[in-house]
Amino acid sequence: MKQFNLLKTPSDVNKEIAMRMRQRRKEKKLSQVQLSERSDVSLGSLKRFERTGEISLSSLIKISFALGCEADFDELFAKKGYASIQEVIDEQL
Repeated sequence: MKQFNLLKTPSDVNKEIAMRMRQRRKEKKLSQVQLSERSDVSLGSLKRFERTGEISLSSLIKISFALGCEADFDELFAKKGYASIQEVIDEQL
């Protein structure tokens, strides 16, 4: 499992996600126009996302469904955070 890199900023993460989405779009041989139509996300929003990494969560999810990546969201916030080692021990009992 990947660890969160504390040296990254939220903007860095946005741009990395946008870059991976663009790569997936190209792997599937889709133009921005085609992905915009398939995802029901405006072409302007899609272009802005690829350029800046900025997009609404709703639009990002629509794009992920259009690219067949919706399962990537399944692990987001799924890992339980523990405040102490005692919480981990108590949960195993």
